[in-house]
Amino acid sequence: MKLGLINSAWAQAGRETAWGIEQTKKLGFDTIDIFADPLDIDVRERQLIRRECDRHGLPIVSICCVATGLIDFNPSVQRFHVDRVAKYLDLAYEFSASNVLLVLGEYIWNHEVIPAEEQWGFAVENCQRLGDYAAELGLKIALELEPFPLSLLNNIDNMVRFIDDVDHDAVRANIDISHLVLANVPSTDIGKLAGKAIHVHISDCDGKVHGDLPPGRGVVQFEPYLKEIAKLKIDGAVSIELEYSPEPDQIEAWVEEAYRETRKLMSSAGLRS
Repeated sequence: MKLGLINSAWAQAGRETAWGIEQTKKLGFDTIDIFADPLDIDVRERQLIRRECDRHGLPIVSICCVATGLIDFNPSVQRFHVDRVAKYLDLAYEFSASNVLLVLGEYIWNHEVIPAEEQWGFAVENCQRLGDYAAELGLKIALELEPFPLSLLNNIDNMVRFIDDVDHDAVRANIDISHLVLANVPSTDIGKLAGKAIHVHISDCDGKVHGDLPPGRGVVQFEPYLKEIAKLKIDGAVSIELEYSPEPDQIEAWVEEAYRETRKLMSSAGLRS
């Protein structure tokens, strides 16, 4: 598998887009994922991203999208977010990416008032619609598992059930290793995603709260998870996800450390030569 970086690592440290893309290549990454809202960036930023990635020979694999409104109980909110995710798919097509990484929302009101099954149904129907559009563009949607108690997709069994309910070749799964640890999902459950997973996120955490640290700075035991991922034979990328460095002015060292440690882990697991 390729080793990539989500460019939010640079943006959250206040670095410019072009600079971050150049540094990603300099550090040795194979690919890059882009965290950018097509409704917030203009045509100049879009062209800059594509131009700089092309110039540095850095393929864009994934566009990251959070669309919690896909399971809102208001039809107008759902329609807006379906249209919004479609714009992300357009951007992925424009960037010659492979997928849109999609984060669904959470059950509201503690599973009260609105039956949980209704929100699940909203998500299934809207992902089917988006899957149709993704397929037209030759793209896929990679759903991210979120480790929070009320998240719609908060364990592998729910992910498998959801993908089966959507029943669309264009709607697949992302595997986020630290999220699995935070959700108390054992590495052996990864095998349930055979034929369903297309993308991987990697970061470390303290085992208690969402962290997105460079591997080695937390408590995650990566080896068993990566070995199970290797068995899936995913033709894609492992993308490092880093959030909010405690020393933004040292972000280069932070990302370089993450690259170095992840490369070692992937090589040990037989995921990267």
